[in-house]
Amino acid sequence: MENQTIIIMVSAFLGLASGIIMHRSDFCIAGMFRDLFLFRNSPLLRSLILLTAFSMLLFEMAHLVGLLNYNLPSSLYGLPSLTNLFGGMLFGVGMVLAGGCVVGTLYKLGAGNLPAVYAFIGLLVGSALYAEFHLGWKKLTIATRLGDAATLPQLLGLPPTMLICLLLIGTGALLYQWQTKGLLLRPNRVQGYLQPRTAALLLAIIGLISFSLLGMPIGITTSYAKVGAFFEQLLIPEHVASLGYFQGRGFEYFSPISNQTLQAGAGPFWDGLALVQFPLIVGIVIGSALSAISMGKFNCRFDIPRCQLFSALIGGIIMGLAARMSPACNVWHLLGGLPLLSIQSLLFTLGLLPGAWVGTLVLTRYVLKQ
Repeated sequence: MENQTIIIMVSAFLGLASGIIMHRSDFCIAGMFRDLFLFRNSPLLRSLILLTAFSMLLFEMAHLVGLLNYNLPSSLYGLPSLTNLFGGMLFGVGMVLAGGCVVGTLYKLGAGNLPAVYAFIGLLVGSALYAEFHLGWKKLTIATRLGDAATLPQLLGLPPTMLICLLLIGTGALLYQWQTKGLLLRPNRVQGYLQPRTAALLLAIIGLISFSLLGMPIGITTSYAKVGAFFEQLLIPEHVASLGYFQGRGFEYFSPISNQTLQAGAGPFWDGLALVQFPLIVGIVIGSALSAISMGKFNCRFDIPRCQLFSALIGGIIMGLAARMSPACNVWHLLGGLPLLSIQSLLFTLGLLPGAWVGTLVLTRYVLKQ
């Protein structure tokens, strides 16, 4: 019980800090990809590249000194499949329509954003719906698997450290050019505003703390499925018991802070996943709410167009489905998998781009015009 309390406290603190940081910098990953196609320019996307590169550096340094002991393929990032690409595309559509990704929805919800409430409900519904066809999707994932290499170094036959150094040199040169031209700085006169580049560095540090203490990078979407399963069990317990996805506990990870291997699953039970992700979710919402109140930015408006609320709900459902089909969400892949050079995460990211483009087309033609 003592170990559980420590895990909950650390996870809640990381969530609280993340909520404050994301709200004060408006670090919306969905907006980064949407603006790329909506305005043909996305200054905030540069901060995401900074976040990924800095996370890569921190993860590798921690690995070299023995702080992180990850060995892919593992239960965290498995073997790549074409379903990772399709899941990324579907997720891109959903996050644009919802007006925020899985974490963006949480910090906007904490700040009183009504569409975020609808997106959150949609995420629960979509995550639970996935359980209805999980077995068929799992067979498709295995049938479309792309080899036995889980990471880019394994695929290329190169030492991980060498490849990471090469990538960091190239990315570092690009970031240095942006920095000298002032492209990493966002003009803003709001008191308390946090520059996205600063937020990126802080979020990378939070990711390292999560990985090194809790045993996994930041991620929350499986908990959406768990919450959906809890609600389903209250209404149709027999049906929940018949779904293999909700009954499985095959996911395992080692928790350094408790020095034990914890089991996890998407079903309606308290386990190692709920232990980490539930406090993280609550912490993000509370942290954002505290930030919004302290800045005088908490604003719960109810005069939101119905089409926008409907878009947020549908986008949330699509995101919930896509996060299970990928598997996992943009935060898990962009902030955790990409720095680890997971091919699953690379495919997911490639899928995000056309997905966000399609989502932007739908948003401008059918939602914003209304």
